[in-house]
Amino acid sequence: MNKQSDISLATLHAPTRHDSGPKHVTGTAEYIDDMIEPLGTMHAYLGLSTRPHAEIAGIDLEAVRSAPGVIGVLTAEDIPGENDVSPSHKHDEPIFAVDEVQFWGQPLFAVIGETRDAARRAAQLARIDYHDKPWIPDVRAAQEVGGKLVTEPLKLERGEVNGGLAAASRRVKGSIAIGGQDHFYLEGQIALAVPGEDEDVTVHSSTQHPSEVQLMVAQVLGIRHSAVTVNVRRMGGGFGGKETQGNLFAAVAALAAKKWNRACKIRPDRDDDMQATGKRHDFVVDYDVGYDENGKILAVDAVYGARGGFSSDLTGPVTDRALFHADNAYWYPAVRVRSEPLYTNTVSNTAFRGFGGPQGMMACERWVEEIAYALGKDPLDIRKANFYGTDTDNVTPYHQVVEDNIVHRVVDELEASSDYKTRRKAILEFNASSTVLKKGIALTPVKFGISFTATWYNQAGALVHVYKDGSIHLSHGGTEMGQGLYVKVAQVVAEAFGVNLDTVKIMATSTGKVPNTSATAASSGSDLNGMAAWDACEQIKTRMLAHAAKLYDADEADCRWVTGGLDVGEKHIPFAELAASAYMNRVQLSAAGFYKTPKIHWDRATGRGHPFYYFAYGASVSEVTIDTLTGEYTVDRVDILHDVGKSLNPAVDLGQIEGGFIQGMGWLTTEELVWDDKGQLRTHAPSTYKIPLASDVPPVFNVKIAEWSVNREPTIGRSKAVGEPPFMLAISVVEALGMAVASVANYRHAPQLDTPVTPERVLMGVERLKSLGT
Repeated sequence: MNKQSDISLATLHAPTRHDSGPKHVTGTAEYIDDMIEPLGTMHAYLGLSTRPHAEIAGIDLEAVRSAPGVIGVLTAEDIPGENDVSPSHKHDEPIFAVDEVQFWGQPLFAVIGETRDAARRAAQLARIDYHDKPWIPDVRAAQEVGGKLVTEPLKLERGEVNGGLAAASRRVKGSIAIGGQDHFYLEGQIALAVPGEDEDVTVHSSTQHPSEVQLMVAQVLGIRHSAVTVNVRRMGGGFGGKETQGNLFAAVAALAAKKWNRACKIRPDRDDDMQATGKRHDFVVDYDVGYDENGKILAVDAVYGARGGFSSDLTGPVTDRALFHADNAYWYPAVRVRSEPLYTNTVSNTAFRGFGGPQGMMACERWVEEIAYALGKDPLDIRKANFYGTDTDNVTPYHQVVEDNIVHRVVDELEASSDYKTRRKAILEFNASSTVLKKGIALTPVKFGISFTATWYNQAGALVHVYKDGSIHLSHGGTEMGQGLYVKVAQVVAEAFGVNLDTVKIMATSTGKVPNTSATAASSGSDLNGMAAWDACEQIKTRMLAHAAKLYDADEADCRWVTGGLDVGEKHIPFAELAASAYMNRVQLSAAGFYKTPKIHWDRATGRGHPFYYFAYGASVSEVTIDTLTGEYTVDRVDILHDVGKSLNPAVDLGQIEGGFIQGMGWLTTEELVWDDKGQLRTHAPSTYKIPLASDVPPVFNVKIAEWSVNREPTIGRSKAVGEPPFMLAISVVEALGMAVASVANYRHAPQLDTPVTPERVLMGVERLKSLGT
């Protein structure tokens, strides 16, 4: 019997278009708001608070209830189960606030109307009396009032930190403020709930985590999980914003559907969506780093303060992962990093592509940059001097040994292919003679750990049916948000059976077919679901092969799977013919596959373990030009070399690398979240919040996959995850902007740019360094 590790996976490694690509282009891809609504569908709209922190002294909803087209109003009193959708199960995230509001935009009630417009208009008619209370807007304010935490902090420590700092010949102390980011998915939050008989309810939800939506709906309705079916065909983007944030919308729709025994849909406006749902956590990192005259880091002590918001949500795991990536690609002989997941009176922050890793890396690249400018060296030289080793100097702050280090090769190859040294020399010469325009260039690495740090999430299921005509039905627990997961897993199944890709029917994700799914997150979708699907295929193939051997009176050892079917001795049996024969002989042609990631373990209490199955690596070079009179800038050229192992689908993977970089660049340069002095988010629409446009893509954008890389671990097709790691490649843009700013003072001072590095921050950085002189 052929095993996955023994055969050619040509189907897997072929560049193949996204299964929904033509539908996206033609507008025929069906999203929840495109679905035909059941007769009598109701529409829900949320009523939101207009205070950041206040006691609810009184609430009058009579005008809401009597408004035209209103069917009714839902409040906490209408919830038969628990008024909570906390993903961390800390019971700190009510669907509807009861006695107190803790952020501007917190849901207080939901209007149920005959039309969306009627519900939306009626939601504005509520009369609410508040008794205002002191509120905490951000990290520094939270620290100043004592630093109340929304969840338990983490500390990672290895080596003698205090001794290392004291013995270091040089020290750098400082802080960096790292901004948050809105997910800005094209399809906003949405859910459609259809009631069934008894306790049953079916929910169509735009969610990355169908099983959690199932759990939350059941919890809110006070019913068993088996009564709730959650279906997800596709999302119009997620990026982590639909890992937990869809819980509330699905629960509200289901509440209304069961209360009035009619289907109910909820879809907030973009403005309300942005104000009521969580963001990427913004951080303030305070650090103390000791190093020597050669720029070798000797000890690191850092505190990662994060704006958690009013509830725990995923702040604990996010701040944990920030610490896991406080090293990026660098070896620290002694290290102590601590998290501060802080309570603030803002929306509760949540998962976002990279899940804390980008903030961890951004901070460590700051102190690498500080060291380089203090020593008058190219930051790349400092980076290289501190890279993890292979046989030594290879233990992370969480005590996992780095066994697959290829960062040296990736960086060396990119440095050569991008002509980094020659270009840097030319830029130094340009800056020496140019008075207004200044240029910068930077090369930064990425080492990103792959696996859920919550070990139990590292499992997946799949359901594969082979029909008697040879067609194949594929279901698994992963969700499609545009990243190409569905087509990759379909490629796995097609390869397993040796059939054409169009033989495999891709089905919507459903908790009724695959139970207890993990979130499609942590870059693990292909790793987990691909292996689960492969397992299901192998079970069916084993039965089909045994049937063929018996039918043709052959030894199983003489049967072998080939492209198009099965060879039994000298006879070739086409796959469809074999399927029909197996059916006629009562051979089971369905299987539930399962996979759990091996080798991983993590003890949070001790800060030790092996939380990551492997690491993905990459590097990028960015070149920029700034205008020192205005702070405006352009990103002129970007070169990327990224490691995806043996790519399952190079076309899809290249798209993920390109898109991840551009989204990361948006986070670090243009996407700025601003709250006013009353606690309201003011950047809550495309008019005030700037995501990257097509015109922001660098005019020279060279992106390559490290084709020589093969995952040393037996992942599906020896591939590596690609969803999150490319996001951090955009750090090179910030470092390049820093070099351009530093040039105004002859590179004698570190630029110290907080993110996002907007034109205003560039201009302020230029003026600050001019005042320090050369």
